[in-house]
Amino acid sequence: MDTAKEITKVRFAHRFNESSLADYLRVNIKGFSGKLKVRQFEYGQSNPTFLLSAGGKSYVLRKKPPGKLLPSAHAVDREYRIIKTLEKTDVPVAEALLLCRDDSIIGTPFYVMEHVEGRIFRDVTASMAKSPEERSAIFDAMNDTLAKIHLVDWKALGLADYGKPGNYMARQVSRWKRQYEASKTDDIEDMDSLIVWLEENIPADDSATVVHGDLRLENLIIHPFEPRVMAVLDWELSTLGHPLSDLAYNCMQYYFPDSGSRLSGYKGLNLSELGIPEETDYVDDYCRRTGRSGIVDWEFFMAFSMFRIAGIVQGVYRRGLDGIASSDKAQSYGKYVPFFAGVACQIISKKGRTVSLNLPE
Repeated sequence: MDTAKEITKVRFAHRFNESSLADYLRVNIKGFSGKLKVRQFEYGQSNPTFLLSAGGKSYVLRKKPPGKLLPSAHAVDREYRIIKTLEKTDVPVAEALLLCRDDSIIGTPFYVMEHVEGRIFRDVTASMAKSPEERSAIFDAMNDTLAKIHLVDWKALGLADYGKPGNYMARQVSRWKRQYEASKTDDIEDMDSLIVWLEENIPADDSATVVHGDLRLENLIIHPFEPRVMAVLDWELSTLGHPLSDLAYNCMQYYFPDSGSRLSGYKGLNLSELGIPEETDYVDDYCRRTGRSGIVDWEFFMAFSMFRIAGIVQGVYRRGLDGIASSDKAQSYGKYVPFFAGVACQIISKKGRTVSLNLPE
């Protein structure tokens, strides 16, 4: 995907004092000079993201959105901290340049990082890959990157206070239940049933690593000409937690039908012909890289991932209704919430009732 096609003028709801920002950056970023030009990336439903250009150089700014926000959401300071810390590891990240917590500069906290050139694949099948062989290598690079994140020695890096590793899955179910209810707009029976099932089936395994929280192909910058990851984007949801929650989230597309939309998946596709690994092979590669002999409770982690994405999408939908979302498309997201809940119920019911697994138009 050519990201230049996704860059627009700054949306009215996200405008800020650009002169104030320019003055601040001249003082706080070494080598920053020239007239500042600000444009906005169309993608990014959570924290508004902007392309800054000045003096022949480009930077990326991420800020909190305006308006009333859900508790603990849009934590740009956490994004900055984890990116800055991971610069010391083999996890590919953009260079974090500065964090500003002073609301007086542009109205909300923000951080600035380097602009990494590369490819971003918006569709889950990486259709713009040059060949099935390159696509296979890109998926393998994504798998390898996820493993690298989970193998980080978070204690040695001073991240012991970055999250609460104990009882992680129980706390996550509780958190996303609260987040969902805080932005709830309609009664969805499957969501109510799913919450009860998750609360009653928390796994005993309490492993803890750094988790990204939103690791998917779209959040990776791939080298312009090579099938390797240049940077992992969007660390807002990162914390210390169970690595299998990350892996399951990364595998959700295996449970969605191919619909041609951005939220479509791999069901119904000839994965071998495309160069996309089967779910079992992808999971096996991850286990090999992280030293796991296998995975139990996979249904729980997959169902939780569906529940969590439903909660995230519900928040986007609510912000769309409130007029403070990062994209005009946000108001269309509400229809996906019952879909995700339905897929989760299909996973946990196994031979039970059948739900429609067609993505809404």
